[in-house]
Amino acid sequence: MNAPEHFLSVQNKLGESPIWEPAENALYWVDWGGGPLYRYELTTGKCDCFPVSMPVTALARRGGGGLIAVVKTGLYGWNPQTNECTFVVGQPEPEKPSLCYNDCAVDRQGRLLVGAVDERDPWAPLGSLWRLDPDASLHQLDGELTTPNGIGFSPDGKTLYVTNMRNHEILVYDYDTAAGMVSNRRLFAKVPLDEGMPDGLIVDAEGFVWSAHWDGWMLTRYDPTGKIERQVRFPVNHVICFAFAGNDLDELFVTTASWGFSDEDRKRLPLAGDLFRIKSGVKGLVEPAFAG
Repeated sequence: MNAPEHFLSVQNKLGESPIWEPAENALYWVDWGGGPLYRYELTTGKCDCFPVSMPVTALARRGGGGLIAVVKTGLYGWNPQTNECTFVVGQPEPEKPSLCYNDCAVDRQGRLLVGAVDERDPWAPLGSLWRLDPDASLHQLDGELTTPNGIGFSPDGKTLYVTNMRNHEILVYDYDTAAGMVSNRRLFAKVPLDEGMPDGLIVDAEGFVWSAHWDGWMLTRYDPTGKIERQVRFPVNHVICFAFAGNDLDELFVTTASWGFSDEDRKRLPLAGDLFRIKSGVKGLVEPAFAG
């Protein structure tokens, strides 16, 4: 596998949630929490930037067109052609206004799973995991999480992986594909303190799990048992999230961050916040689309 290639200079504060849309041959992603949304066409090299007025944290494909935009305070449909957002559902627990949405993934049946974190104390086990059904009903799946982050499904959809970021761990669940419920929560992988915190997560066509390292300078690929298969070093410290893209789904696009950087940090790490590409030698999967 090739080393990371610096692909596009965007200088994101926190590049997040890249999503490949094969029908458009385009990659979408967001600058987390208030920055713009991006769309990059691989065929033409055209990059569009969409300013937003809401703190978008993640994106997901949507079967009816456009995308789902996860906002801290609600879930919205987003139309890239008009840059308009349409309300779907609000906060998971309105009586807890500090609980905000973070990352997401869509299961093989077209339901959206999204994590929520308590912004007042993201280190406390106050986070939770939710499922949005196509009828816009919202259901809690799990709690006592410390910043639930990257979410991914095995190729058969029966295993769910969730990054429990502040605990330096990735959790794994059995997933009932008919009912959309989780069970048998257990540890999948523990990240050493000197390798940063696990962040974004994606599962490839072989069922291996890719995890980004916040403040860890690398990404890790685990086999389905949780054993490290490879690690790839980056020239930036905050490696955030990925998407498989391209005609053969074997190009891994990686977002990074410059969150909290001083002017000196920016000089020391000038590529932080940019988009990288890896010729992975591994095929990914097209992420499912939300059916609502």
